[in-house]
Amino acid sequence: MPLNRRRFVILSGLALGGAAATATSCSPSTPQANASDYSKSSANPTASTQPSSPASSLPHAPAPAGLYAPQRGDIRLAVISDLNSAYGSTDYRSEVTEGIAMLPDWQPDMVLCAGDMVAGQSLDLSASEIEAMWAAFDDQILSPIRAAGLPFAMTIGNHDASSYQRNGEFIYVLDRQETQKYWSGHQSDTDLTFVEASGFPFYYSFKQNDIFYLAWDASSANVPVEQVAWADRALSSPEAQSARLRIVMGHLPLYAVSQGRDRPGEYLNQADELQRLLERHNVHTYITGHHHAYFPGKSGQLNLLHCGALGSGPRSLLTANTAPYQTLTIMDIFLEAASVVYTTYNMNTQEVVNLQQLPRQIVGPTSRELRQDVYLEDLTPAEQSQQYVPTET
Repeated sequence: MPLNRRRFVILSGLALGGAAATATSCSPSTPQANASDYSKSSANPTASTQPSSPASSLPHAPAPAGLYAPQRGDIRLAVISDLNSAYGSTDYRSEVTEGIAMLPDWQPDMVLCAGDMVAGQSLDLSASEIEAMWAAFDDQILSPIRAAGLPFAMTIGNHDASSYQRNGEFIYVLDRQETQKYWSGHQSDTDLTFVEASGFPFYYSFKQNDIFYLAWDASSANVPVEQVAWADRALSSPEAQSARLRIVMGHLPLYAVSQGRDRPGEYLNQADELQRLLERHNVHTYITGHHHAYFPGKSGQLNLLHCGALGSGPRSLLTANTAPYQTLTIMDIFLEAASVVYTTYNMNTQEVVNLQQLPRQIVGPTSRELRQDVYLEDLTPAEQSQQYVPTET
């Protein structure tokens, strides 16, 4: 996959109002892109993707006792994903329940969940069993978040209510019915300021602390055509364009990053089209789950936050030989400095994930993403010509 023939990305920081203004993408459809646009000299020097100061030197650095305490941004988001355990389970792993209990100590302005809150997507489950899973979610996840006074936003995952269809009909009809029923009774518990909520919980938008958020139904490999058109309209609206930042959430990512999730159906089919849509509206970040592996990447002018799993089944990144682990991410937004800082915790050890220990790039079946601190001139010739290697699982 030579860089002059396939998509490549340069991560030049996380400037507000969109991705870094100088970031650009090069693909077969845009061969005229100038390589100088991807240099370090064009990057936003204030951007960062991991903590850089010791907790003792920070004036306002809330965190659970014993954990690294990052400086709190003007806006702080706690980002979780893939909470579920085995099919039909009404229990959550200790990493999940402990992570939820810790959330108030980080003092976030809001909690975001990138999907898979319950353990559905099995035709063997009855409506009452699915209802019991959502009752367990309410008791163990949403109730503590609500009691802490934290707004909660989510996107629907494949184990919540897969949108996969056969012959034009939803396969997991009960999942979608029970998900709709649960969230219809708990929409007010999210404490969100909705802009559009007619499609809630499957697709909706809201504005919080001058940031515009949009969630679409990426619970299978196809975002419905009508939702793509809706997102186009919503992201071009005055409410969205007047915001300091625009963030989109969907469960499946645009591109593959983890082992065993690099086959069709595990990432979005219309990825390039959707990326262009998000870039056109200066969306800053697309937050996703499903691949169960943390990677802060970027494609073109779009930041891609691949959340790791907080629940069962963490996975290793493509080409990585490290053991998988559960994660939780704190996302601090500094408005005046025009930067965003991710602090991601390995919830097995409760230590901060070292960015330098993540792969410098992920070469998948349809794309290439660079780690957010890596630039074109950093790549060796071998890295530039690195080919995608399919995983066996």
